[in-house]
Amino acid sequence: MRKYKVIDVSEAQLEDLVRRAPELIEEGLRFVDHQALTGSGRLDVLLVDSGGALVVAELKVGEDDGMLGQGIDYYDYVVRSLDGLAQAYGQHGIDPKQEPRLFLVAPSFSVTLLNRIKWVNLRISLFTFQCIQFEDAIDEIVAVYKEIAAPTLPPRPVVHRLDDRYDYITDAGMRAMAQRLVAQMKEWGHERVVAEATKYDISVKVSGRVFAYVSPRRKHFVLYTNDAEGKWISYPINSQADLEAVVPLIRTYFDRITAGRIM
Repeated sequence: MRKYKVIDVSEAQLEDLVRRAPELIEEGLRFVDHQALTGSGRLDVLLVDSGGALVVAELKVGEDDGMLGQGIDYYDYVVRSLDGLAQAYGQHGIDPKQEPRLFLVAPSFSVTLLNRIKWVNLRISLFTFQCIQFEDAIDEIVAVYKEIAAPTLPPRPVVHRLDDRYDYITDAGMRAMAQRLVAQMKEWGHERVVAEATKYDISVKVSGRVFAYVSPRRKHFVLYTNDAEGKWISYPINSQADLEAVVPLIRTYFDRITAGRIM
């Protein structure tokens, strides 16, 4: 096995390593240009991936929080110049219909930079690197890259609203009937009864236990409650008469819960 050591390199050396062997970063990457002049300075390296998308590579040989802003500036230039770049570098098979990508390449990234990336809506890939030099050939330097996951924002909790559930019912009369029913059920237990919107329904609980569901449809709604055998049964409500026939069943189940007869 050949002996080697990890060495530091200059930014110019790193740029040269990327230019000569971009496929070590990602399979299928090809070199297009380097130090291309933009309105914000000189772009380190411009590459094209295996799908024909341009790749802006911003390189640093140390942690540098400013590289994100620089990369975005160069990315902006590339996006605005896609058609012209595709023509100017026609031999590289650039597809101007493909969304460009942004690569940040550095030995490490600070917590600050990683936190900022969460708020940037771009295709950003992060690569750390080490450069190794073989003892039997000091002129032979190889960069070893490792992609790390770019952080993303945690999913925001989805808040469902009662008004959204009611508004799903397009028939105004049926919508008002559903609202009156929920208000009526809340009166049975006053503060102990709570109506909550779920993804598709309205659950009505007493002391934390569901005793009815109101499930909106476009022209009517469906009520769910337990029958005498403890099974959930659905009752389509298309009229006031339908509702009046079901409310006593819901009240019976409610009374059984509040009386402690259901465990």
